Amino acid sequence: MDVLTVWKGKEVFEKLAEIYGQLYLEPGEEGEELYPEVVLKGRMPEVKKLDHFHMTDEDSCCLAQTPAGGVMVITLHDRRDFETFLQIMGKKCRRVDIPATQGASILDGVINHRKIEAHRDEFFRKAGEAGKEPDQLEWMQERSRFLEDKKNYRDALIILSVGPYSGVPADKAGYAEQDWLSISQTIRMYHECTHFVCRRLFPDKIDAIWDELAADAVGIYAALGRYDLGLAGTVLGIRDGKYTGGRLENYVPEDEPDQEQFIDRILPGVLSAMEEIGSLSEKQEMEPFELAVRLEKEKEALWKPEQA
Repeated sequence: MDVLTVWKGKEVFEKLAEIYGQLYLEPGEEGEELYPEVVLKGRMPEVKKLDHFHMTDEDSCCLAQTPAGGVMVITLHDRRDFETFLQIMGKKCRRVDIPATQGASILDGVINHRKIEAHRDEFFRKAGEAGKEPDQLEWMQERSRFLEDKKNYRDALIILSVGPYSGVPADKAGYAEQDWLSISQTIRMYHECTHFVCRRLFPDKIDAIWDELAADAVGIYAALGRYDLGLAGTVLGIRDGKYTGGRLENYVPEDEPDQEQFIDRILPGVLSAMEEIGSLSEKQEMEPFELAVRLEKEKEALWKPEQA
């Protein structure tokens, strides 16, 4: 996967806030109140401050090229910044808890008002070059046409934290500390990029738990050059064929009355799917995203969540 670094250090937040003005808002009651004006109407906050972020010199913003196109990948080294970023950008500036087991997120469909403004400026520039007086009515018609295609003004952002993948310590993963941190970051990036690829190329096949199984598989495959069934179970909270508590519970449907019962019901299907993924990945050498596409195409044969 080709990755181009765009910004580093404090510049990451400074440049992103110029695009997404809601980053100037601090999570909480006041931020929630101002959020609709900034996000829906594109109005920049009067006070532009970023002191609710700690920022580090190691923070980065990169453009990653995938089979589904380019996506911005933002890596934040301070866990507090990661959580604050998600509260603002993903939770509408609400102070909500971000699970400790969550180390990454994909925000697909973020409104970019700067792209709308740039299109407006280009529209009036061309009108001027043609010797025409700027016409507001014509612009409103062009604006409506432009907004019909969400790809024109909505962005996909991948946000990564730094640390052990899925909150699993190195000794439990079976690696030395530094090795596990490096492996974790590769898994994390490919995991989220897999979500991006699959949701763009296979929009009708979204299934929360299968999506996690497939994305973990691609991430592990990219990091290790093979699919490690034991590690795949460990990062979800599965050991010796039993669920012992971990990330898997994050994907239980909110309307499910009994979380534990639901996991018990689908666990045989999860274990079977992981075995099948392992067999499929061993059949031939593939690039990580080739594996992602293959898994989506064969999902119906591999994923039978309630087969017990």
